[in-house]
Amino acid sequence: MFKKMMKSGSRKPSRNDAGFDPNSTNMVVNHASRPSPLPPPSPTTKQPPPMHSIEPLPLLRDLPPPERQPLFLRKLQICSFHFDFTDPSKNAREKEIKRQTLLELVDYIQSGTAKIISELCQEEMVKMISSNIFRSLPASAGQEPADPEEDEPYLDPNWPHLQLVYELLIRYVVPSDTDTKIAKRFIDHSFVSNLLELFETEDPRERDYLKTILHRIYGKFMVHRPFIRKGINNIFYRFVYETERHSGIGELLEIMGSIINGFALPMKEEHKLFLIRALIPLHKPKPIGVYHQQLAYCVVQFVEKDYRLADTVIRGLLKFWPVTNCTKEVLFLGELEEVLEATQPVEFQRCMVPLFQRVARCLNSPHFQVAERSLFLWNSEHIVVLIAQNRSVILPIIFASLEKNTESHWNQAVHGLSENIKRMFMEMDPELFEECQQEYKEKQARSKEVEEQRQSRWRRLDEAVEERERVVGEEDHMIIS
Repeated sequence: MFKKMMKSGSRKPSRNDAGFDPNSTNMVVNHASRPSPLPPPSPTTKQPPPMHSIEPLPLLRDLPPPERQPLFLRKLQICSFHFDFTDPSKNAREKEIKRQTLLELVDYIQSGTAKIISELCQEEMVKMISSNIFRSLPASAGQEPADPEEDEPYLDPNWPHLQLVYELLIRYVVPSDTDTKIAKRFIDHSFVSNLLELFETEDPRERDYLKTILHRIYGKFMVHRPFIRKGINNIFYRFVYETERHSGIGELLEIMGSIINGFALPMKEEHKLFLIRALIPLHKPKPIGVYHQQLAYCVVQFVEKDYRLADTVIRGLLKFWPVTNCTKEVLFLGELEEVLEATQPVEFQRCMVPLFQRVARCLNSPHFQVAERSLFLWNSEHIVVLIAQNRSVILPIIFASLEKNTESHWNQAVHGLSENIKRMFMEMDPELFEECQQEYKEKQARSKEVEEQRQSRWRRLDEAVEERERVVGEEDHMIIS
């Protein structure tokens, strides 16, 4: 009996016996980006008990360095309190205390003395930041794409505190002396994923901070790079194929533009698939005008990096070319010009026939901006050289459109530009121009003949109908009489 009691007395304590709380927020989870769990805090760095109210605390600079860490943790607790900003008069004193505390923390982290803050303080600071910025966005956020030129931007009422929290995060992530090995334990995949979700906010000020922070994280934490690219991919897929509603597509494309600019050559297959599956389909959604400038930059970067992608890009643009939206058509023509300026002759020859069939239709557009923008392609010397090298194929495709513009287009600017381009082709190759002109006249004559035959058939049909009505009328009159 005594031996049995001794064995039970020497039993190794279980996790529950040691006071383990499975729901504790201080529990460390090993993610793929974390090589090892955090070491347990030393007895001298115990966390202060939770605060139940906000009261002013001494300034950090007024205490000696050994006593600053507990005060730092207490200030983080103050900054973790949440307030309702829809009512400015509610908790005004507590809001101001939190704001002043955030300002002090931003200055403290920015100063040299903050470089020695412990891992525990860093972990608690990231937790405080997460509790403030990772929140449910307003119900209106992301429901309808906002037009920055017409709609007033949504401004989050929490911004007085959110801005300071974002400033604190920037001061923590951006400096070159931040220890990446320690910081990546807290700035993990879960944190990055939540950041990506916040891009759906309608507040442009917050999206601007998010853009800067995510870009810095991408540059500083190499372990997160594939995860960030995949996360942005997924947002684009959801936007294109499901919702067509997202406020941060432009900011995400700005980040991707910088990333694409840094791609090494030869380009990985993963990056080419991103162009084909994400960037080119982004030309489809209706609100493309909000983010087209950033999208065009990304696409042109690909072509400049690898000229062999020009044919893929041009055919992708033709696939998603707008049919009834003239505003989108003008955007596409501008992007097409940038792509063609980076296109080499071999790639140009692969796609020039379908390309100039589309350009020919744009030349005859009744919307003068579409017609004018397509004529502006000839203002680029590089594009003119490509066209001149392949004029025997291109001129027959577009000659009829140019001729119709000079004959009947209502806009004088389009009329004049069409005349100039015709003159350019005539000087370039008089014989080819004469052949195209003769062929156009023959087609017009045939069309006129076909039209006359059609009108003649209609006249005969009308006469036959009139004759039958006359005969039927006479028969009816005879029956009645």
